[in-house]
Amino acid sequence: MPLFRRRDERPSGSRPESASGRPDKDVDWRSFDSVAETYARLSAPNLARVAEDLVKLLEVAPGQRVLDVGTGTGVGARAAAGVTGQDGVAAGIDPSIGMLRVARRGGGGPAYAAATSIDLPFRDQTFDRLMANFVIAFFPNYQTAFFELLRVLKPGGRLAVSWWGRSDNEDELRKTWRGVVEEFAEHEVLQDAERRVIPWEEHFSDPAVLKDALHEAGLRDIWTERREYRFQMPRDWWLNSRETTVVGRFLRQMIGPEVWEAFRSRARQVFAERFPDPLNDFRDVVFAAGHKP
Repeated sequence: MPLFRRRDERPSGSRPESASGRPDKDVDWRSFDSVAETYARLSAPNLARVAEDLVKLLEVAPGQRVLDVGTGTGVGARAAAGVTGQDGVAAGIDPSIGMLRVARRGGGGPAYAAATSIDLPFRDQTFDRLMANFVIAFFPNYQTAFFELLRVLKPGGRLAVSWWGRSDNEDELRKTWRGVVEEFAEHEVLQDAERRVIPWEEHFSDPAVLKDALHEAGLRDIWTERREYRFQMPRDWWLNSRETTVVGRFLRQMIGPEVWEAFRSRARQVFAERFPDPLNDFRDVVFAAGHKP
């Protein structure tokens, strides 16, 4: 059976695609295209560690078909391909062409396609395993996205997701960086920008909420876990990685090049005064997995 379906072939039982689910072509700061190279160099290596754990939790086996949803620079797809082997298939989808270009350069065996989570270019029941590494909070309508994901998952197949956990207290690194950002833009403006791109960021930081969402989507025997990771990197690298986030991209477009350089200088001054070099960044990650009956 071919991996890809024809683009004019509607998935059986699929829901109509809503306008809110399409990428916003008018606002370039929403896209990862402009920061793909920096993201691949600074952020992807840390996310690859989580992706490898996600593949283990999915119990991916040689010969299986695995889809990495929101693959970005391909760290999850490559982790899956390392297990499925030549007899299996690993594929990654992402709406960002810039990220996919970087993913393809990374090799490792996966196939990639530009697609959104609510219009997958695959036939029904194509995959044995689905994974979504740090992507579910970006779904404009996560119920519609899960409906489409389960369409391409075989009965008995497994789906696993990850997202950042909620800390009891906001960590000092992000609190300090956000404080510098808010010297250059109002809190409410920044908050609105984040919600436009990551509407479910806080929602899915709670394992219980994530479990309920997967159950409502139709998965069963759902298991959740929270793990702590330590990411170490030079101070400048950490600051550069923050510039690739939604707030970083939005701020850069909003304030223009000259003020942007003033912001960058201010951030480096503040961090040099308060934090050692290199930095240790401790993050909680929430995992959830279940199977399709």
